[in-house]
Amino acid sequence: MKPTILLVDDDASVTASLGLLLKRHGYLPIPAASQEEALEVVRGRELDLVLQDMNFSRGTTGEEGMELLAAIRRLRPGLPVVLITAWGSIQLAVDGIKAGAADFITKPWNNAQLLQSVETALSLAAARAGETGEDRPAPASREELDRHGDFRGLIGTDPRLLKLLELVARVAPTDASVLITGESGTGKELIAEALHGNSRRRDRPFVKVNLGGISSTLFESEMFGHVRGAFTDARADRKGRFEMADGGTIFLDEIGEIDLNAQVKLLRVLQDRSYEVLGSSTTRTVDVRVVSATNRDLGEEVARGRFREDLLYRLNLIALRLPPLRERRGDIAPLARHFLEVCARTYRRARLDLTSRAEDWLQAQSWPGNIRQLRQTIERAVLVLDGERLDVADLRALAELESRDTRGGAGGLPTPGSMTLDEMEKAMIVACLGHYEGNVTRVAEALGLSRAALYRRFEKYGLA
Repeated sequence: MKPTILLVDDDASVTASLGLLLKRHGYLPIPAASQEEALEVVRGRELDLVLQDMNFSRGTTGEEGMELLAAIRRLRPGLPVVLITAWGSIQLAVDGIKAGAADFITKPWNNAQLLQSVETALSLAAARAGETGEDRPAPASREELDRHGDFRGLIGTDPRLLKLLELVARVAPTDASVLITGESGTGKELIAEALHGNSRRRDRPFVKVNLGGISSTLFESEMFGHVRGAFTDARADRKGRFEMADGGTIFLDEIGEIDLNAQVKLLRVLQDRSYEVLGSSTTRTVDVRVVSATNRDLGEEVARGRFREDLLYRLNLIALRLPPLRERRGDIAPLARHFLEVCARTYRRARLDLTSRAEDWLQAQSWPGNIRQLRQTIERAVLVLDGERLDVADLRALAELESRDTRGGAGGLPTPGSMTLDEMEKAMIVACLGHYEGNVTRVAEALGLSRAALYRRFEKYGLA
């Protein structure tokens, strides 16, 4: 049966145009020219989606559109509603998303983007119906998930992880934008790879971008590309990350680190799926699925005026929170054994194993660096271990050695005469880069430097 879509707009030419577009792509459109007519259809017919304008004949404030959205939500809470608004009224669309709309598109719309938005809203509605239905089966086991999906690298059987992987499996086939949140080192990139690997785009590119490592001056060139002569030293055309990801998935890591100017540029390409290459006036279109990640609270960043609210709602049609390792302690031992196997292969060691006492010790630690810290601990242990079994004494000795190395000389400083000032500065920059995972903005803030000053030091010390 064709999905039935209610089209609500007081402009007959708009509903006619949308109706023809939707019919050509296998949908059954029903036009409505007013709030009253729309609500009559909602009450009397089975619908799969509503596509509604936010402004009617009485004004441009969107009040009528918000009233209609609220009424539809009361009558049919599970019915997805996609809003249509002018580009200059994005805040109105954001208010609609807060009120329960599934997505929004702007006038004049791009046909491909509109159809993608409709398809994504329908797919998400079906996934959510399966999640909340009364006859929903018990949560899948790890074996069932692995049988029906690709979750390589995501080790564990903790119920929190399994619930997350179930959600990944449901939303991966859609084109919904996904925002992955969680502390540093929890494996956000692996979740992004799972979303791509279980999607219809799996055979197309998966392009990873660490936005924290891209300066604001290079943002446009890196993301959208440039043509020869666009700026000094632009000696050849260069593809941007969005062009590289065309047809596939682009993973925007550290999304909370970009400045407001870059956020505006990013919003336009996410909204219209179009962009201009630096130095060219030709508009290009792109078909990408956007997955982003951050360890920041973007809601708090919005409240502080450091992140655009409209961009946040464009990014997180689906929000996935990755639990820290301390919330899934039952997975610590399996992860440690997995890392032991990997390190044994890497360093050409015989098979290595953990004693039960070592497992208990690992599970008792807080792991503020999460899975990344656990892996580093296991790798260091393998490098210094002589035997074939890693015991608690080995781990405790390693922890004490690392603690002494961190403390250094008196007062936490290096031993006098052991380092020059330049060597100390370089070591501190390297340590900060590791601590903040290469995030240049946060390293500069921590060291009290401007980004430009930090880049000069990168050149001075030969740091890539």
